[in-house]
Amino acid sequence: MRHINTPTIAIARQTLGNTMTRVGWSPSVISDAQLALCELLVNAWRHGDTPAPLVEIISINGSLRVSVTDGSPILPATPPLSLLAESGRGLQLVEGLTHRWGVDPHERAKSVWFELDGAA
Repeated sequence: MRHINTPTIAIARQTLGNTMTRVGWSPSVISDAQLALCELLVNAWRHGDTPAPLVEIISINGSLRVSVTDGSPILPATPPLSLLAESGRGLQLVEGLTHRWGVDPHERAKSVWFELDGAA
């Protein structure tokens, strides 16, 4: 398990990539996971008003769970999108890149997470 408390996407991406490489994930899956992580971080900054969200990476028995905790208790929503919308597709992207995602509410915060099954 790794905990990162950083406002830097590059450090979070690198740490996730290093962790996944060590346990045998393919480069394409690593790239997808890094993109999903970036989406969760941007959401934490934009909607959670959290300059340094907590990132947790857990890799156990070929499965991976990545969570991003911000300081807002407001749960994310996936609004209906218009073809002209310039934002609002981040969680749909996370859903498409991962096996599952969800939210763990806390009293004054929330953790948004995704999971991948079966390292290469």
